Amino acid sequence: MPSLKAITLGCKVNQYETEYLRQGLLSIGYVDAADDAPADLCIVNTCTVTNEGDAKSRQVIRRLARRNPHARIVVMGCYATRAPEEVAALPNVAEVITDKRELPDVLGRFGVVDIPTGISEFGTRHRAYVKVQDGCLLKCSYCIIPTVRPQMSSRPAAEILDEITRLVDHGYREIVLTGIHLGHYGVDFNRQRPKDQWLRLSHLLEQIVALPGDFRVRLSSIEATEVTRELIDVMAANPGKVCPHLHVCLQSGSDRILRRMKRRWGAKRFVDRCHLIRERLDHPALTTDIIVGFPGETEEDFADTCRVAREVGFSKIHIFPFSPRRTTPAAEMSDQVPGDVKADRVHRLTEIEAELRQQYFESLVGRELHVLLEGEATAAPSPGEGAEPSAVFTGTTCRYAPLELTVAGPAANELKPGMIVAVTPHRLANDRLVASIAPA
Repeated sequence: MPSLKAITLGCKVNQYETEYLRQGLLSIGYVDAADDAPADLCIVNTCTVTNEGDAKSRQVIRRLARRNPHARIVVMGCYATRAPEEVAALPNVAEVITDKRELPDVLGRFGVVDIPTGISEFGTRHRAYVKVQDGCLLKCSYCIIPTVRPQMSSRPAAEILDEITRLVDHGYREIVLTGIHLGHYGVDFNRQRPKDQWLRLSHLLEQIVALPGDFRVRLSSIEATEVTRELIDVMAANPGKVCPHLHVCLQSGSDRILRRMKRRWGAKRFVDRCHLIRERLDHPALTTDIIVGFPGETEEDFADTCRVAREVGFSKIHIFPFSPRRTTPAAEMSDQVPGDVKADRVHRLTEIEAELRQQYFESLVGRELHVLLEGEATAAPSPGEGAEPSAVFTGTTCRYAPLELTVAGPAANELKPGMIVAVTPHRLANDRLVASIAPA
């Protein structure tokens, strides 16, 4: 049987698209090659968000060509879309897929007769990503993605619901809804329709939580202003089914820098929306992305960012020192921030992030949380002969906090990775919550 290796760089959407192609190929007889075995076919899904993403993509392709000299390499993803000739010139590259909408056609060319409309599994993980939307029309001055994914498209709700049902039937207990611009789900459907007939993300989420099965839903990255009152209503009405966690993209707390970034709203509107989320949801986790050292950022601008971070109380901040992306307007701005200044600001914001994360995690101690067990169980130290069985699990709570769970007694043999259990953490240690289950 022909063997296959599939490698993904970049975002959750890329991971979903790789899995879609992989499962289609497995359905016609391909098998996953062992790590140390050569493959007949290699799929590489590339990233081009940064110049480093391009470089890593090239490194992966060259390494695969060396280790799999007779393999056919098929390259897809955003770097392949942006620079197809550059990618095609790399060793052993047999095909470059420049449009993600071609993936069903690609499977057809490989001989897949029954083209799938989605996936049924997501590797060996216990959470599965479901792509519901593609494309971005925004023109943020630092971002290249609207250039390589400009076509706005939303998947039909019926197709998404069928896919989630299959994933839940296969044992996945957390479904992460993802898209290039998740908050714009349904926008393409709604053109020329009266507003009372619009389909939005809130409507899709409402249909998902009505599905039977023991699973929870998490939303991936979304713009704060697209967390509508209707979306919050659905989340608030289904606390056991929708994770009280939102990753809302701030990028900067300075209105002046936000304008230079060509973001669509100011810091006050962002903070107000976060306050609304906190008012309506039970102790939600708010996480974010922040770019430090954007061209022209002064110490005052950076102070504004730190102030907003504290005011919102993020539980996690993904901090990115600004990296000029060739061909974007921000890369051509003359007032680039020196590297040592960026490094200093990253360090200071990292300290704030650690402080805020500690505060939020401490506030979860004593609260009942639902945790998805993910780590393989390891035997806990035995207190002696004849003692009850015990095990230690790691997992992620509904509020996106890591948790370590020690289980003693019969439950140690009953609990398995992939289950969702309700626990009450009793302390915080090593940057994770700690809980235990003991025999009654």
